[in-house]
Amino acid sequence: MSSNIIPRRIILDLAVTLDGFIEGPNGEIDWCVMDSDMGFTHFLNQIDTILYGRKSYDLWGEYTPETGDSDVEKEMWELVHSKEKYVFSRTQKRSDHKAIYINDNILEEVNKLKQKPGRDIWLYGGASLITNFINLGLVDEFRLSVHPVVLGDGKPLFIDIKQRLNLKLVNTKTFSSGVIQLCYRFNDN
Repeated sequence: MSSNIIPRRIILDLAVTLDGFIEGPNGEIDWCVMDSDMGFTHFLNQIDTILYGRKSYDLWGEYTPETGDSDVEKEMWELVHSKEKYVFSRTQKRSDHKAIYINDNILEEVNKLKQKPGRDIWLYGGASLITNFINLGLVDEFRLSVHPVVLGDGKPLFIDIKQRLNLKLVNTKTFSSGVIQLCYRFNDN
């Protein structure tokens, strides 16, 4: 392998409430706004791989839009499903034509994946996978879309983080919906 290949970045891109939750107390995400001006399709065209925890994959990894959903939403899901998918699971030990399962050696397996040629990688989640990736130092960019809602309870984005993360703000975007997207990288990058 050539030494001049630039490693792919792992980008944590997700919606979060103003009070730091990624889901409501019953797993609801009905507060999440999907504006066309947020550029989600552009983001999807910058990646070629999605990383899921098993529970998130079970919910969204093979999601099929409803017949009444908009053409834009159907196209978005088609684009999501065109990506290579990896599922991190302690219990399910299988791979199929839809996803590759990783059960252990997360640091080693992800570093191998980052060295393969390709586009950036989307760390989709869930919360425990995000925590593991942060604690292993595997997240290269935090792209958080802060939604103008306070839930008061739910699943927090950050829990059980083992060390302080000193980040540098590299970009902000404000949308007409009131969503603010914040992009951070590590200070030493």
